[in-house]
Amino acid sequence: MTERVLVTGASGFVAGHVIAELRAHGYQVRGTTRRPVDGLDDTVTADLSRDEGWAAAVEGCDYVMHVASPFPNETPKSEDDLVRPAVDGTLRVLRAAADAGVKRVVLTSSLSAVTSGHHDQAVRTEADWSIVERIRAYPKSKTLAERAAWDFSRKSGLALVSLNPGMVLGPLLSSTVGTSVQVVRRLMTRDVPASPKMGFAPVDVRDVATAHRLALETPAAAGNRYILAGEHMWMRDIAAVLAEEFNPLGYRVPTGTLPTLLVRLMARFDASIRPALDFVGRRELVSAEKAHRELGWTTRPLRDTILDTARSLIDLGLAPNPSKNSVATNS
Repeated sequence: MTERVLVTGASGFVAGHVIAELRAHGYQVRGTTRRPVDGLDDTVTADLSRDEGWAAAVEGCDYVMHVASPFPNETPKSEDDLVRPAVDGTLRVLRAAADAGVKRVVLTSSLSAVTSGHHDQAVRTEADWSIVERIRAYPKSKTLAERAAWDFSRKSGLALVSLNPGMVLGPLLSSTVGTSVQVVRRLMTRDVPASPKMGFAPVDVRDVATAHRLALETPAAAGNRYILAGEHMWMRDIAAVLAEEFNPLGYRVPTGTLPTLLVRLMARFDASIRPALDFVGRRELVSAEKAHRELGWTTRPLRDTILDTARSLIDLGLAPNPSKNSVATNS
């Protein structure tokens, strides 16, 4: 009998790839959305801010992958606008899963629940947690939501696995550009004149999707956290990869470095820049060895990930070639 998996937030970037991975391996997939989405055969309307819909969503499902979570492009006016929906929404999904007797829940958390708020440059592992007293709304929401999930798991006996991906890049499945992919888009379109000294630990969305399936299928994964991330890269390193490939084709990807003092000054006047300050001057040093060892997880080269991200932006018309636009304008 084919097993059924509920994927929350089915219209999202990561969720879309998770759904494709599950389907490719023979699972039936049901998705939750806040509104109907084209291309999904089995969907249930459910909102993380409301109780209605979640019992129907998990009914008949063997597993749940809770991928949905708010990820704003700028800092919210109040922390609670982000923290409460993340925590309360996670608990709504877990309660419904426990009541329905699902075999396992795989929670998409974040590296920001591991590395944020630490002032030293130690290599972080799954034993580390972000320090909520020192961090902004988004990492706080991910940290508190994951902690709430583990508390619920311990009290209820619900089998839980959490996955903590770094900066998720890779090919888009729609024209909606999330916060992580915006870094690549802004370099390709030269929305930024140079790269702030911002550090990331990127990971390919396709590899993240594979990890979700492995977390579901690996018996010993229950009760564990897994970091999903590659080696540290500065934003300038990402720009260099893009420039090498695309500048000969007419793009003008900037390869210089933006002074940190200027970035901090800009953030005072532009709220969309403020969340990025957490990454300025900081190396994102983590180990994904546990996922490789216990899940048998493998990753593709980060260069391929960066280039595939850019190519999908081009294909979707989100990063048009400036030289071709110039030719069209002058013709």
